[in-house]
Amino acid sequence: MSGHVDAATPLVDVVGRSEFAGFGTFLVPSGGGEIDRSDMVADLGRFMPYHQDVNTRTSVDVINALLDAVDGGQTVFYDIYSAADKAADPSKEDTGLFFFRGNPGAPFAIASAGGGFSYVASLHESLPVALDLSRRGYNSFAIQYRTGGADVAYKDLAAAIGTVFDHADEWGVGTDGYSLWGASAGARMAASLGANGAAAYGGEDLPLPSAVVLQYTGFSMVESSEPPTFAVVGDNDGIANWRVMKDRLDTIAARGVDTEFRLCSGVGHGFGLGLGTEAEGWIDDAVAFWERQAP
Repeated sequence: MSGHVDAATPLVDVVGRSEFAGFGTFLVPSGGGEIDRSDMVADLGRFMPYHQDVNTRTSVDVINALLDAVDGGQTVFYDIYSAADKAADPSKEDTGLFFFRGNPGAPFAIASAGGGFSYVASLHESLPVALDLSRRGYNSFAIQYRTGGADVAYKDLAAAIGTVFDHADEWGVGTDGYSLWGASAGARMAASLGANGAAAYGGEDLPLPSAVVLQYTGFSMVESSEPPTFAVVGDNDGIANWRVMKDRLDTIAARGVDTEFRLCSGVGHGFGLGLGTEAEGWIDDAVAFWERQAP
């Protein structure tokens, strides 16, 4: 077994692990500047200025789960663009899919972390969600997408969905009834792709998800057709007003589409799994909501 990390492991050692060659730098977002030897796993929150309640035990759990998967012979990170694509546009080097395997043939989920399109908080948001879902038997992905704006992020998620569909048989992934999950900026991605499909953003013409799960976003647009939508937000969120999310879901529900809204007392923005807060357990409700939409 690979040597595990703990709260006191320097972040430079995490990103430099040989097991994480080619993608280790994606584990620490760039929102807090460059890391140095004094920065430990317990300091991860410093690199995510838009986030709070960064749970060190969760970060350690995710890192060690990745190490164990690699040690067990699994590939945990996949390209979403070809070498030719990356050569033509080097910014696409900063993309890919983390994969936590579930049961063979089980539906898949793709989680997109937030960060205001200026950093990607995968180790706090999307990777913990993906790991949790995989432990429930679902095939689960966390996308590493390009920063710099919604346009490129949406295109990357479109490419990621296409990648999963293209490799579904090879990876043992079921494509019926898949779901898209997102937090903050990542929720904008999930909502937009969930309503409009991958083809609207340069991807393949593929089935829409059976459900989208959104965390704390100020995204208010409602398209002509919307998928079943679960949303969770705190009433102390200074970035994404909970009323905006509630109004959006009410509009969708008025069309006869299944929705569920969870408001968490005293919780602010960027809580991830929300362990130790009033938001804890939201993912149980979200999974139950997704399962209700099963084809």
